[in-house]
Amino acid sequence: MKRSILFFVILFLAGGICLSLFFACQKEARDKTQDEDMGIVWVTMDEFYVPRNTVEEFIYRDAETKGLLPVLIRNYGKEKKALKSFRGKNFAGPTEAQINMMFKGLEDWMVLDIKYKDEKEREVLRTVLYVLVEGTWRVGDSGSLSR
Repeated sequence: MKRSILFFVILFLAGGICLSLFFACQKEARDKTQDEDMGIVWVTMDEFYVPRNTVEEFIYRDAETKGLLPVLIRNYGKEKKALKSFRGKNFAGPTEAQINMMFKGLEDWMVLDIKYKDEKEREVLRTVLYVLVEGTWRVGDSGSLSR
């Protein structure tokens, strides 16, 4: 009798472990494809890259000046999912209304991931919320996307 109870306990625990591993793998795969589902891919900015907008041009010139090329960017644009999952110094999952209140005269906004290697060859990944205020793009906040 004790052996059969022990057998069922071991079987139950093994099943629980298998199920938890299965769901953990599913979550990881879902998180990995979340950006791909939005159609957003990494783009390499090197010395031959032609910026598609003024924000990318600002990033390109800044990286070129600092000698950080190549830089990888992932441009979410005005993707509300990216904005909602943004966590920075000033914002945590903001809405457009909150951004409008924070930046008087806000004309536009954009969320980008930027990946580069610094002077010490360490990889740096930042998510930046850029805002267009009075005709000038600037950094509104810097942080990361929560998953």
